[in-house]
Amino acid sequence: MAHLAPSGKWDARYLGPVPHDASYYAKCMLGGALACGFTHAGITPLDVTKCNMQVNPAKYKGLFPGLRTIIAEEGSKGLWKGFGPTFVGYSLQGMFKYGLYEFFKDAYMNLAGEEATNKYKGAIWLAGSASAEVIADVALCPLEMTKVKIQTSPAGTFPVPMFDALREMSRLKAETRFPFGSVVPLWSRQIPYTMAKFFFFEYIAALFYRHVFTAPKDSYGKGTQLGITFASGYLAGVVCALVSHPADSLVSLMGKPANKGKTLGQIASETGLVALATKGLGTRVLMIGTLTGFQWWIYDSFKTAMGMGTTGGK
Repeated sequence: MAHLAPSGKWDARYLGPVPHDASYYAKCMLGGALACGFTHAGITPLDVTKCNMQVNPAKYKGLFPGLRTIIAEEGSKGLWKGFGPTFVGYSLQGMFKYGLYEFFKDAYMNLAGEEATNKYKGAIWLAGSASAEVIADVALCPLEMTKVKIQTSPAGTFPVPMFDALREMSRLKAETRFPFGSVVPLWSRQIPYTMAKFFFFEYIAALFYRHVFTAPKDSYGKGTQLGITFASGYLAGVVCALVSHPADSLVSLMGKPANKGKTLGQIASETGLVALATKGLGTRVLMIGTLTGFQWWIYDSFKTAMGMGTTGGK
């Protein structure tokens, strides 16, 4: 039987169309890097605007007014500030997020056994994604801190090229807390975000295959399966944005010069919970919904091209 290891025991690594060996996990890491690096870098203008709306809401009053303000002051190139660290940072994060999720999910399923896995799938999705994200954020943190500093600094006050900016962050590490000063707020943003992203993706994909596309999954063409992947990813992304937005606001506010030396508690208290949860939220829902849908689509397209099948719906 396909779900049995060569030893004859039930093994989660043999549930899919191909065995989950070291080569499988390595390919998943590459697919995750492609999915996250290109999508995050591609929406840099939205990210620049969102970060400035969080840091200076009086000046950047909304998505389109914010875009106009940035273009008026810095030209169109101002919309692409932070592209380099965004691409590199999120490629690294995606590599560990997706690759290690597959690894931890299989490991926890085997730890739980077949019966408990079938009963507590949701808990395994949550545990696997949280475990992967802890590691992924350590890789992302130095580049995310640099990206936010580039994007929220007034024009001419901080280097824009990636390597110059990294050197400046290192030189000012007593002030910027580089390279891992933002890892705790990053964890508080990204771990709930990733848990929601993977749980709701898996859950929504399973609903599609259970209630809409009710024939065996492998009877549907790759186009249909990838369409289900995108729809599940988009809907999961909307939930992600709502869950993680207050912490995302804190990460952005940490890069504001006026908050230099302040603790996270002080920044949160001065800003207020409502502002943390709502400033830039509409832009982020649009951004993260689209982003997450395309990330899953790119990831599953890569897996399909490698003969590994699409994610979810098992």
